[in-house]
Amino acid sequence: MSSGAIPFMIAVFIVAVFVFVAILLTSKRKHKFNVEEYQAKFLAIENNLRKENPATFMNAVINADKLLDSAMVEMGIAGKTMGERLKHAPSNFTDINAVWRAHKLRNALAHEPDLDITYKQAASALLIYKQALKDLGAI
Repeated sequence: MSSGAIPFMIAVFIVAVFVFVAILLTSKRKHKFNVEEYQAKFLAIENNLRKENPATFMNAVINADKLLDSAMVEMGIAGKTMGERLKHAPSNFTDINAVWRAHKLRNALAHEPDLDITYKQAASALLIYKQALKDLGAI
């Protein structure tokens, strides 16, 4: 071996270590949720939705929206409101437009006291929230 080969190999090794450390430090770290807790909360929301009780329709949508918002906050997604967080997180969801529709339904329910929705609308919104929570890794 030549006298320059050993320092060259050491330099390559040092550069490789620096590259490895840089990759580790800059890679996105996936947030670890307490999946069992989120699953239990979402299951409770689903179980409280009663076809024969229209009063449960609004509660189910609002509570599912709150649960998704909590997961987004826990992940550290920027924004003061759920809407702002959704603007910062479109790549986190398989269907961001569906999540927006469900959130707009929630807003309408919260701000229009005379608004009535059907069981089908509430159940559809819950499916959207469930997929969104899956997309985040919360359930």
